[in-house]
Amino acid sequence: MTITERPAEEPRPSDPRAPTSPAARVYWQARDTWTVTKRNLRHFMRQPRLLVFSTIQPVMFVVLFAFVFGGIATVALPEGTEYIDFLLPGLFVQSAAFRSTQTAVGLAEDLERGVVDRFRSMPMSRAAVLAGRTLADLVRSLAVIVLMIAVGYLIGFRFTQGVLGAIGAILVVALFGYLMSWLFCWMALHVPGAEAAQTAGFVIVFPMVFASSIFVPLETMPDWLATFAAQSPLTHAADAARALSIGGEALRPALLTIAWCVGLLAIVIPLAVRRYRTIT
Repeated sequence: MTITERPAEEPRPSDPRAPTSPAARVYWQARDTWTVTKRNLRHFMRQPRLLVFSTIQPVMFVVLFAFVFGGIATVALPEGTEYIDFLLPGLFVQSAAFRSTQTAVGLAEDLERGVVDRFRSMPMSRAAVLAGRTLADLVRSLAVIVLMIAVGYLIGFRFTQGVLGAIGAILVVALFGYLMSWLFCWMALHVPGAEAAQTAGFVIVFPMVFASSIFVPLETMPDWLATFAAQSPLTHAADAARALSIGGEALRPALLTIAWCVGLLAIVIPLAVRRYRTIT
């Protein structure tokens, strides 16, 4: 399917519930967003193969990376730090980054199948279609993180900073994953086709994940790569989640992650909604 521009948004069908005040508009936008969110979650749950494979992959990452690289990576870690404790918070970020590519794939599929055209013909908020997609993917990401934690506990991982630290780590990862979903949502509106969206997403995420502190400390990297990785938002998110989970300096990486996420969301959400309104 070719995405083309159109000069202006077509008039929406008349709607007896049309909001007449700012508060009413916010209410109906929230209702529309929740409706689309539920639709996307039901669609996901009704695809058993997608459900199974999307949960198996993170579990495989936890087990394989912990046992395959654990013996080597421990050498570079601070004394007394187990690799699974270092690794798992980083894998939360990795999982959120990779799963965000599914936002692009799902939206591209809806565009190809005409689902978005049906949404556009309805008296509903334009932003709700994209917000519902990203919120549904956020819920799925949180469910996967909970599963990864359960598997991690089976192989030795422990949150050492208490319940509040664990919740803080999950919230940091959730915020980062939400940003990535919106970025790939915007990308899907520019890339024609689900296959192209999936390929483009993988090409972008793969080098970013490995050029970060997700799997190994930055000290093990060449200077030029460590310098680049130190500025990556994935490194900030992984360091913040790690510090909140097992201890360390959490304030600076957490603030940097929040700054990256809030700043980019303030840019990409309006761009994505504007792009959505001008495609057909």
